[in-house]
Amino acid sequence: MMNETKSSLKRLGIEEPVPNYISKKRFSDGAQYRFEVPGIQSPEALKSLLAACEEYGANIHRVTQTKGIMLLNDDEIEEMVSLAQDTNLKLFLSVGPRATYDTSATAQTKEGSRIGYRLRGYSNLVHAIEDVKRAIDLGVRGIVIYDEGLLWAIAKMRSNGEIAKDTKFKLSAHAGAGNPASAKLFENIGLDSFNPVRDLQMDMIASIREAIDIPIDLHTENPTSTGGFIRHYEVPEIIKVGAPVYLKTGGSIAKHHSWDTTEKEANLRIKQVLLVQNMIKRYYPEAIVSK
Repeated sequence: MMNETKSSLKRLGIEEPVPNYISKKRFSDGAQYRFEVPGIQSPEALKSLLAACEEYGANIHRVTQTKGIMLLNDDEIEEMVSLAQDTNLKLFLSVGPRATYDTSATAQTKEGSRIGYRLRGYSNLVHAIEDVKRAIDLGVRGIVIYDEGLLWAIAKMRSNGEIAKDTKFKLSAHAGAGNPASAKLFENIGLDSFNPVRDLQMDMIASIREAIDIPIDLHTENPTSTGGFIRHYEVPEIIKVGAPVYLKTGGSIAKHHSWDTTEKEANLRIKQVLLVQNMIKRYYPEAIVSK
């Protein structure tokens, strides 16, 4: 059934996943997985998170701020950069301008929410690029993006040497991408890390992994606003199928995407990391994690 279409997709590098698919792809250091903690919005939250890592002996590899670069002052950005550098942690800040921050009434409606965090018009594209440039000037080298047009533009600027060559671009789940063709498109226009929609099944993850080589970022649990579901028992399978994969952990502590993480909640996010680590040790102890 539908073999002609499947053959066409195969010629494009998109294949139907085989049963019991296991990824042979890895991070550059040979690891299968790393930990990411999202929703760390301020230097205070980052300091609390790092203190909890020290207290519990937990290792994380990346943190993301989701409210937007434009909502942090220069001193806050520089402090977060310094904290990340001191602990060998990858720091990603999110582009601030987006439809929900703009004058768009449509974006605030139920049907209009499909606009997501994409950009509206020329000026907002310029503003978003300025947001990215400001963060880079302050030492940030990881940018979370929500709009494919913005990615295309800033990736071209990176190639042309107009912004730092070592800047990495990560797609947010709020971009709404969830199939191998979309993943391949994002990779082809300069993406470095792909976060699909949160509720993909294993065969869906497998189809994306087979189509692209860049890391996939997958949520092990979610805020109430995006379903609140927890996938801890699935993590060993997620690693097998999705490697190289960033396990986005601690999200269930927040109520929504731009939640301000308190000191207590930073501690709880690290507890979630430990719970996921325990699942890996129990059910897939041979899985390789980055140091």
